[in-house]
Amino acid sequence: MSNIKHLLSIYDLSKQNIYELLYQAFEFKKNKEHNHNICYRKTLGLMFDKPSTRTIVSFIVAMTQLSGNPIVLDVNNLQLKHRESIQDTAMVLSQYLDSIVIRTFDHHNIEKFAKFSSIPIINGLTNSEHPCQVLSDIMTIMELYNINTVKDLAKLNIVYIGDGSNNISCSLLGIVAILGLHYTIISPSMYCPKIDVLNKSLLYSSSSKANIKVTTNIDEIHNADVIYTDVWTSMGYENERYTRKQSLMPYQVNSILLQKASKNCIVLHCLPAVKGEEITSDIMERYKYSIIKQSENKLYMQKSILAYVVSK
Repeated sequence: MSNIKHLLSIYDLSKQNIYELLYQAFEFKKNKEHNHNICYRKTLGLMFDKPSTRTIVSFIVAMTQLSGNPIVLDVNNLQLKHRESIQDTAMVLSQYLDSIVIRTFDHHNIEKFAKFSSIPIINGLTNSEHPCQVLSDIMTIMELYNINTVKDLAKLNIVYIGDGSNNISCSLLGIVAILGLHYTIISPSMYCPKIDVLNKSLLYSSSSKANIKVTTNIDEIHNADVIYTDVWTSMGYENERYTRKQSLMPYQVNSILLQKASKNCIVLHCLPAVKGEEITSDIMERYKYSIIKQSENKLYMQKSILAYVVSK
């Protein structure tokens, strides 16, 4: 059996794996100036089919600070975009690199790439999941609430509002199910998680004792300690933008909505944001500290992930 540590899905990690990744990320943040050689003489490839600011830059900086060498692969100039198969590309790049971060549309493609790869593959985002993002989000929540243990984290109510079927919401479903947290998705019925995605999280919840709820009722925001939202129209769904905007406007994070929530709640957004759609400009400004901290913590979590998959 292969012992390659791919990170394609949040479900590739156990509760203990997540503990260790969080601990290591906090250690990296605490010792920012320390010269780490964890990835010395290792090379990380970055293949991005989708635009990126935070994910690509954080991985490049993380690999560099760990004394490794990041290479951005122009997917438009790879034969994969023209006539070469995923299988052949994965097998060849495995001879040159020590790991690859892939950001693409179809989740099945990254799974296929990993199947034929002899090096670790990291999911930098697909239409289905964004595991690296939600790992750094949990780190951010712990930091903002000065929480040191996942047991204390389970005392908080995390609420996602908006498109409950997107990759962020579904990855959050996975991580809360593994860790045993409290999580509510507030979404129009047509944008609730798919039944197989929800059932998988509920299966894990049966042993972790996670409390997961999916509802269309906006008033369920009342007990939120964390309010998380994301864009209503993800990359690849641009032709649905008008319909999505019409359906999701009642679920906008604005001052009226926040009146229903705990006065001590924090607001998170993984960025980029479409101000005036899923979140208003004034709320972005009010909570810019927590939102920018999310972006900052991606650097430390990417370091932790690289140490986990690449340095072995």
